[in-house]
Amino acid sequence: MNILFLGGAKRVSMARMFIEAGRNLGHEVNIISYELEDDVPIACVGQVVKGLKWSDPGLMEDLASLVRREKVTVMVAFVDAAVEVAARFCATHRDVWSPVSDEKLCSVMFDKTLSARLFEALNLPVPATMSIGDGRFPKIAKPRCGSASKGIKVIMEAADEIDIVERSDDYLIQEYIAKSEEYTVDCYVGRHGEIVCAVPRRRLEVAGGEVTRSVTVDLPELNRLSLLVLERIGLKGAVTLQFLHDTATDRWLLMEINPRLGGGAVCAVHAGANLPEFIIRESLGLAIEPPVWDSGVEITRYMQEVVFRKS
Repeated sequence: MNILFLGGAKRVSMARMFIEAGRNLGHEVNIISYELEDDVPIACVGQVVKGLKWSDPGLMEDLASLVRREKVTVMVAFVDAAVEVAARFCATHRDVWSPVSDEKLCSVMFDKTLSARLFEALNLPVPATMSIGDGRFPKIAKPRCGSASKGIKVIMEAADEIDIVERSDDYLIQEYIAKSEEYTVDCYVGRHGEIVCAVPRRRLEVAGGEVTRSVTVDLPELNRLSLLVLERIGLKGAVTLQFLHDTATDRWLLMEINPRLGGGAVCAVHAGANLPEFIIRESLGLAIEPPVWDSGVEITRYMQEVVFRKS
């Protein structure tokens, strides 16, 4: 079974989990990763194919050639821009399957303003939407598109608004929650809409927008809210929900949704929710049983070098 990662450059642990899951199901899994550079860490567990940018007009043709050449049957996206690519490709190449939602729904999730409007329309709890110049503080300005907390600006007073007044349409402006805790929920929804799992974890440490320490938790209100979000929005495949717990008011607030595997989803796998196995099972047309997962499973991530000899 040949599985193509899109942007899986640093997802070495997840790649190993796919290989192990395939072996447990009686399949030898080969990982191929489509990257802009060939000297990336995933090379230590799979084959790296140097490809095109996600916006390149020739991308689909290049992917189609790769899929035919390597006999790829599963495509997994690991970066935002690649999710819509995977959805679009698999919509027209039925011999390849990807655990992603509809392309249009994915595009809404990657626009913070459009997704916030959808969450509000579905009566899901979100931070209050604000605007520049409304006289209310504090507030937070988030770039409509982007990830890893890049470009976010906390606005405490009118003087802080000056540099984004003319670009306010490029931001989602919301109330700023000063006292809060961040939670991620790693989810899997089957192709027929059945919710297989929703595993919450507390984000203990984050570096560069990537979680480095995380622990699974069993919190009834967060569990309930996660299921509600999945049911109302209708996402499919691997889904990552991001919540804030406003500790001052005990509110649970939906911040954003990434319709793909999250960087810290390995924590859910260690806790018993074998996301790679679910993906492989679905690709083979096999049934998936909702897992029994453990709370209190903590992961701590560390750096390890991969050496490339270029001489």
